[in-house]
Amino acid sequence: MNVAAFQRENVHGLTIWTCAVFIVGEIAGSGVLALPKAIDNTGWIGILLVIGCCFLSAYTGDILGRSWGIVRERYERYRTRHVRYPYPAMGEITYGKFGRLLVSFSINFTLFGVACVFLLIASENIQSLLSDAGVNISFCYWSIIIAGVLTPLTWLGTPSDFWFVAVGATCATAVACVILLANMIKDKPNYPTTEHSNPDFLSFFTAFGVICFAFGGHPAFPTFQTDMRNQKHFGRAVLLGYLIVLAMYLPVSLGGYFVYGQLVKDNVLDAVSNGYLKYIVQILITIHLLLGFIIVINPFCQELEHLVKIPETFTYKRMISRTLMVICVLFVAETVPHFGAILSLVGGSTTTLLAYVCPSLFYLKLCKMRPTEPGENWELIEVPLHVKVLNYEIILLGICAGAASTVSAINSLVSSNFSTPCYIDINRAA
Repeated sequence: MNVAAFQRENVHGLTIWTCAVFIVGEIAGSGVLALPKAIDNTGWIGILLVIGCCFLSAYTGDILGRSWGIVRERYERYRTRHVRYPYPAMGEITYGKFGRLLVSFSINFTLFGVACVFLLIASENIQSLLSDAGVNISFCYWSIIIAGVLTPLTWLGTPSDFWFVAVGATCATAVACVILLANMIKDKPNYPTTEHSNPDFLSFFTAFGVICFAFGGHPAFPTFQTDMRNQKHFGRAVLLGYLIVLAMYLPVSLGGYFVYGQLVKDNVLDAVSNGYLKYIVQILITIHLLLGFIIVINPFCQELEHLVKIPETFTYKRMISRTLMVICVLFVAETVPHFGAILSLVGGSTTTLLAYVCPSLFYLKLCKMRPTEPGENWELIEVPLHVKVLNYEIILLGICAGAASTVSAINSLVSSNFSTPCYIDINRAA
């Protein structure tokens, strides 16, 4: 398949490195804070799950990129310079209107949930930082302030318009991971013996949803790919991005597991001793989350703008629509003001579907599809048996693990200790 024959060169698009930086900027952040607790809830096998999910996600990300390449080669209408809705388009081509609606809902639900998580963690970090300085303002108020400050930045068009945001988010997280690991090493003498939790079905699969969430950037991947100079190099960008993410995640996850054990919290920073190192990490992670918010909400906004026929050029309609999206994110964040519950639900449901089920499903279907319309002409793609088996195993794993994680997350959401919304009682929400 000669992909280069149909790809239009976009000299101002993303390179392999800048695309990888966008991938890191979208994925990393909340995972750094949440994975130590997830590993404690899964036991030592959680370490293997983190490594396995990383490379599995990189593979399915590459498969997703290949699928988009096949679609662009076969269908003239998708060979334009920029397509706002690449992932739903693949769903429509392979499984019709149902496929498109399923993917659209899953993407919007996932990215909306990620935006809520980023907003909540950033607000909690700012509250924690300022409370140590004697300023006691609830994160419920900080969520409103942050949403107001970030709203104008969400008006930027596509990822190629704000590459500097991705660079800033990635650099902030990388430095934060190094400092956080140093803080954990410094804390180790205070924890001479470390006890670990005993995982049960509920805690294990809830934690598995968190791990999936930590690596599930796939909803935005096709949007990044369409903004690349050479889209056939997307697979390299995915692998590079995930290797960088794993280099950030693994040391911090191991440190949290072996230093704090069952004392680690949903946000690992709540277990780290106070001091200048912790404060620097909080500031850097908060910077990442604020910038990451802009990255993850962009594909969500583009999809909705396509549905309501808002022009791609900058107009007041874009300003209004994206402002309304931020308000909706803020409302959910104020309603469910503890990020762990949202993170587990999104990670176990739609993130698993988009990261582990749909990429393999779409790729296998596209490879065996035959031309059906006049003027269509392409050759079938022969998929080796071992590749078919691998992809069917990924689909089965994604469905089973995703279903178990979703049930576990819902049980946690409806439990008696579920948090009170900010607008009902700020003190109880905090």
